[in-house]
Amino acid sequence: MDLILWRHTEAEDCGPGLPDAKRRLTARGEKQARDIAKWLQPRLPKKMKVLVSPAVRTQQTAHTLALPFEVEPKIGTGADAADLIAASGWPTRAGAILLVGHQPSLGQLAALLLSGTEAGWSVKKGGVWWFSTRSREGQEQTVLRAVINPEMLR
Repeated sequence: MDLILWRHTEAEDCGPGLPDAKRRLTARGEKQARDIAKWLQPRLPKKMKVLVSPAVRTQQTAHTLALPFEVEPKIGTGADAADLIAASGWPTRAGAILLVGHQPSLGQLAALLLSGTEAGWSVKKGGVWWFSTRSREGQEQTVLRAVINPEMLR
C-alpha cells in the first residue's frame, strides 16, 4: 500500500468573521499547489483514491491534481493520527491513498509511521510525505519513499 500525505498549501489568515473551514488559498498557495501537483502527477499510482478534508483550502489544493476526490470529514481540522489511519485503511488497503489534510494530524501520523510513536512533527505547508509498506523476511515494514516541499521545486 502507498499512503501519500499532502498538507494544504498557504491559505488566508483566519480573520474576523471568517470561519477556519472557509479559508481560501492565497495566490502563493495556489502556485505552491500547482507546483506540487505537477511533481506528483507523473509519479502517482494508477490505482489511487484521493481523500480530502472538508476545508476549502484542502479542496483547492486537491483540485490542482485534476483528479476526482472524495471529501472525508474524518480527516478534517480536528482529526488525529488514528482518524487518518481509519480513513486511509493503512496499512492493509489495496492500492494507494492520497490524503490532503492539516497539521498537526499529518505530522503526528508521519511520526507514528516512522518511529512507532505519535509526536509533534511538522509537515510544511504544501509538503508531501509518501509512505509504502513492504514485507521483508516475513516482517511488514514502513518505507518513506519521498518528502517534497514546494520550495524544493523552484
